[in-house]
This record gives sequence, structure tokens and C-alpha cells, in this order.
Amino acid sequence: MKILASGDIHGDTNLAKRLAERAKKENVDLVVLCGDLTYGEQSTENIVGPFVKAGKKVVLIPGNHETIATADFLAEKYGAVNLHGYSIKLGDIGLFGAGGANLGLFQLSEDEIYDLLKKSHEKIKDLKTRIMVTHVHPKDSMMEKFSSFVVGSKGVTKAINAFKPDILLCSHVHEAEGIEEKIGNTKVVNVGKEGKIIDI
Repeated sequence: MKILASGDIHGDTNLAKRLAERAKKENVDLVVLCGDLTYGEQSTENIVGPFVKAGKKVVLIPGNHETIATADFLAEKYGAVNLHGYSIKLGDIGLFGAGGANLGLFQLSEDEIYDLLKKSHEKIKDLKTRIMVTHVHPKDSMMEKFSSFVVGSKGVTKAINAFKPDILLCSHVHEAEGIEEKIGNTKVVNVGKEGKIIDI
């Protein structure tokens, strides 16, 4: 499976269009949008639509710039899947996730983040490959060093240690775009707004 993952689009319709063209050109099987699709809920038009128009299956989560209601609205409108507290199975690959962050418009406590990830992991725990999708990055990760005010999530780190997913896709820290690291055996990728191609 080939995935194009991106986050922090923040209402940039030109960026969404470019990413959709890339998804088509690279012939990806799935597009994963890691939150902050809007800028403070101001702009929902033409963010998910270009990917659907390109014939791509989309999963998304809310960031800290939009509410779960907005993520649900976008998912419903475009036939996408909101992974916030849910999971999907694609063959022997499972994706599970939790949106929001420990700060911002859509703020969750660390316990809420962990509990959502625990709940969503349950249905895909026996699959060969498991991919965790969050907006916020893990506490004590390399990404945390790129920003003095955007702290990582203890709940995400706890979930990595508990469930040991193969991959974590996140965004949130713009300055850490493209950074990849390992926490235990989990590959952690800050997909950034320009996006990353992930081959499974």
C-alpha cells in the first residue's frame, strides 16, 4: 500500500490541490490528513474535495484548529473517514487515530488522547501492520525540540509504548516537518504540510 500523508494545510486550497495532484501522479492508495485542515475553522472549502476529485480514498482527523464536528462534517460531505477514536482495516493494514492536541481550539486532556487511541486500536490490534494517526507529536520526541511552546503529548507517548504501532503519522510542529525518528520500534513521522509518501 502507498499512502500520501499530510497535515497543517490550514485552509490553503492551492496546497490541497497540489497535494491531490501528487497523490494522483504517485498513484497512492490512500490519503491521510493529520489535522489542522483549517485555520481556526475559517475555511473548509476545497481542502478535502481535491483528493476525492482525484479519485483517492481519504482518512482524516481534526487538529487543534478545528472541532470534531468540523472533521465529521468534512468526512461526511466528501465520503472520507474521520479516524478520531475510530479505526479502519484495509487488508492486513489497520489505521487508528485521535485528533486534537493538548492546546488550541480543539483541546483534549492527555487521558482523553490516550483513551481515544486505546479504543480505536482495539479493533485492529491483531492486524499485521498498524498505523497510528495523531495531530500532536509525542512527548520526549525529537520534534519537541523544534518548538519552545508546542509541547508533545504524554498520551501519545503512552499509546506508542502500550500498543507499539509500526508507524505514527503526525504533524502539528511546523518547524519539524519531514522529521523521522524511532520510539522503540515505532517509526514516527512528522508528515508536514508538503506531505510524505509512505510505502507499506
